[in-house]
Amino acid sequence: MILFPAIDLKDGQCVRLKLGDMDQATIYNPDPAAQALAFENQGFEWLHVVDLNGAFAGESVNGAAVEAILKATKNPVQLGGGIRTLEHIEAWLSKGLTRVILGTVAVRNPELVKEACRNFPGHIAVGIDAKGGRVAVEGWAEASELGVIELAKKFEGAGVSAIVYTDIDRDGILTGINWDSTIELADAVSIPVIASGGLASIADIVRMTMPDAKKLEGAISGRALYDGRVDPAEALAILREASAG
Repeated sequence: MILFPAIDLKDGQCVRLKLGDMDQATIYNPDPAAQALAFENQGFEWLHVVDLNGAFAGESVNGAAVEAILKATKNPVQLGGGIRTLEHIEAWLSKGLTRVILGTVAVRNPELVKEACRNFPGHIAVGIDAKGGRVAVEGWAEASELGVIELAKKFEGAGVSAIVYTDIDRDGILTGINWDSTIELADAVSIPVIASGGLASIADIVRMTMPDAKKLEGAISGRALYDGRVDPAEALAILREASAG
């Protein structure tokens, strides 16, 4: 079970949004590379990065910050936000990314995702962001008619390494992960699911260790780590103990 610390990039800085609103951004660190190294030093073994500007623009915007992060940390990094073409995917993987997260393009062009899985096996994840039970795209700015499980099932057997599932209605407001819908998704597909959106406290970490959640690959934490609501050492110890047991 992996706890992924999150670095969300806006205008080259490490921020957190509230409910996916770019106008409600809190700056936590002007130096994302330093933040990446800090997470590594705290004992985290993965890093989740989102190019927020890129998600809205449909192309990489915070590339320099991402490259600085890749140079700063030895940890594997997964990146989402504005990656819409095979060329973008190949370029990022060649720079040292471990996993590329495809969101909007997974809705608009699922065949491209499948082709990417064939071309870059083990390196492609799908990001499914939900608002009111429907899949949202274009940096959460647009709602589609697709249901979460309906979209996820399109990629069964395609070689997707993980689904990052975010409940936008909980993102950045520390109300706890939507465990019911996350576990429902994990039960519906064979692809590993990563929970995202709203992780609030050590209670969510403990919830990750419950039997029905053990099929998850892990969960992403942002604001709760930055605000000190989740102590990294305590959280990682709980997950290590659960894995050992």
